[in-house]
Amino acid sequence: MSLPTIFAAGTVPAYLNDAVALVVAGAIIAYISFRLRLVPIVGFLLAGVLIGPHALGLVSNREMVDNAAEIGVILLLFTIGIEFSLEKLARIKRLIFLGGGLQVVLASLGTMGLLALFGVDWRAGLFTGFLVALSSTAIVLKVLGDRGETNSEQGQVGLGLLIFQDLAIIVMVLLVPMLSGSGGSPIGIIWALAKALAIIFLVLFFARKLMPKLLEKVAETCSPELFLLTVIAICFGTAYLTSLAGVSLSLGAFLAGLLVSESRFSHHALGEIMPLQILFSATFFVSVGILLDLRFLVSNLPLVLAVIAATLLIKIVTTGLSVRALGYKLPAATASALMLAQIGEFSFVLERAGREVGLSPAGMAESGSQAFIAGTVVLMVLTPLLMQIGSRLGGKIQKKTTARAVADLNAAPLPEQLPELDAHVIVAGYGQGARRLVCVLSRSGIPYIITTLSPGGANEAEAEGYPVLRGDYSKRNILEHVGIERARMMVIADDDPAMTHRVVAVAKTLNPEMRIVTRTRYISDASPLREAGVDTVIAEEMEGIARIFTEVMEHYGIPAEQIEANEKAIRSGGYAALLQQPEAGEGPPVICQINLERLKQRQATGGKDQAATPASFSERVPKAVNNADDNADDNADGLETSGPRYWVDTEQAILFVPTAPKSACSHLDQIHTVVPSARGCEECLQSGDDWVHLRLCLTCGHVGCCDSSKNKHATAHFAGTSHPLIQSLEPGEDWGWCYPDESYL
Repeated sequence: MSLPTIFAAGTVPAYLNDAVALVVAGAIIAYISFRLRLVPIVGFLLAGVLIGPHALGLVSNREMVDNAAEIGVILLLFTIGIEFSLEKLARIKRLIFLGGGLQVVLASLGTMGLLALFGVDWRAGLFTGFLVALSSTAIVLKVLGDRGETNSEQGQVGLGLLIFQDLAIIVMVLLVPMLSGSGGSPIGIIWALAKALAIIFLVLFFARKLMPKLLEKVAETCSPELFLLTVIAICFGTAYLTSLAGVSLSLGAFLAGLLVSESRFSHHALGEIMPLQILFSATFFVSVGILLDLRFLVSNLPLVLAVIAATLLIKIVTTGLSVRALGYKLPAATASALMLAQIGEFSFVLERAGREVGLSPAGMAESGSQAFIAGTVVLMVLTPLLMQIGSRLGGKIQKKTTARAVADLNAAPLPEQLPELDAHVIVAGYGQGARRLVCVLSRSGIPYIITTLSPGGANEAEAEGYPVLRGDYSKRNILEHVGIERARMMVIADDDPAMTHRVVAVAKTLNPEMRIVTRTRYISDASPLREAGVDTVIAEEMEGIARIFTEVMEHYGIPAEQIEANEKAIRSGGYAALLQQPEAGEGPPVICQINLERLKQRQATGGKDQAATPASFSERVPKAVNNADDNADDNADGLETSGPRYWVDTEQAILFVPTAPKSACSHLDQIHTVVPSARGCEECLQSGDDWVHLRLCLTCGHVGCCDSSKNKHATAHFAGTSHPLIQSLEPGEDWGWCYPDESYL
């Protein structure tokens, strides 16, 4: 079609009709699904069913939709690979090869055995087993990502099994001609598998050697267009190269993401490509829905229901057994089994390959293919619900397991030897909050005792030398044994509101004068807890806002005693100052007298032994230090160039005042009053690495290590966020640096 024809008045290209129908219907139905509190994926699948050739028929060009959907799968797996890493992949290698291998073998043989009971030939049965063994990588990982559960136990289990399934597709595709008797040989399979493993090895090898340097060179151009094109080229180029060796495109795209994850610009790449990933992955889910023939589904409902039931039975049993065989507990195995209970998108590819050589699901020709497609689409639609059921069921199993352990503890005789306590604190429960509290109490001289339901928590507390009593602290005998009648305070730091209500009901009858303090996430829980008898409810939701307001007051130079009074006013009456509008004539809950002189100063933060004192503009002395490569200066003072040399004060707000003329830097408007995010390099503290010097982001307060440190996290933070300005946190140094303008402040 020529350009004049395309742009002629009233002429619409044929592909545009399908594209508009797909995008508009997807957006509308996805919005409706959101209002109905359904997962967006379900909305996209339903949109495909509605606009497909078997319903309204708004989309006729299936090839265009399939191609766009394939791009969606590639981008989805690419972004997942970026958020992963080679180290994480190595940690789950046992899951991938042992768990995944066992699941694929059990599901394939189990399906073949079940169909053999109905007289289906073993070749058709094994082919059907291949189809059933695969799960939907795209849907499962998308739902896990939306829920923030990719790094959960069941998320890691699911990812490991899915990676092996993508590897198994290579062998399955090669086995299909052999099953039909139309060709293929064991030697051919071994050779193809060897090629696939070789190219995977090469991809992972080059990940560490070339990719970080390549992305760094591209990033130095400061061209968003070039950076995006480079990331896209890496994604599709790697997927294409791996497909030449017979590896699925999805696995190739995942490997491409791993390539990028090895670079410190991985977050930058993720931000650039995410809009494309959202668009094309939505197209993929719509394309799956288009496959469903509603007329076949209605007229053959018993057959489709039988396919769904059999698939659920085989997948749940075989996945659960495989996960349990690796030593995972029943809750994780249950959640993982329901998570992978659907049939995968690449089963469509395998089914098409079998159809070309005369194989069909269950040997039922066209009816088998249609039943397989209908059952697969329905299970895909149900996947978010199945995952939710799996999580809840796993949680209930975990609670029952804990309850049995608690019953055993309560049935056991209570220990006779406990410290003689008086006017003490009872710490009820031993979660993360209680752990931090006990750590302080143990050094404060305040008497305390822990009582907890968790055997693991009790063992941990005993190992630290803390006084602890095992048992259900909502029971009278347990509370009496920890001396509740003599206690001054009870702290319930980590429990849900329902458990807190039960504990308070018993505790207040035993010691009405004892003060009870509890913590909750939401302010909506505070009022019922106070009515139940809790003296102080710490609501994290409101405490965060109160802390932010304190930072604002400190920056504006409000006197310390006034800040303290305002904090009390904010927290009084259940945070009424934050929740309620003042009535007419009512005075303000807080009063601030702004110190204008303080606003002209900044706070210079030194090391742990150096007090933080205000430094005005005139008092500051610029220091010429080469920010790009300060190795010489690092060693000039004779100090070591590795290891944390001092800690940063994370309670001290910092406002940096530049000494350079404004013309030297065009980003001074991005300087904010910030609080250091960590007492050292944020990322190095998490990974256990050492650093040389520290740099502070003047936009958000991120603390990262300098370019002389091996990880260069300060520069990586700039690359990932585009926050342009940093300040040296080295004691005695008073300079700042602008990355884009390459100038000192």
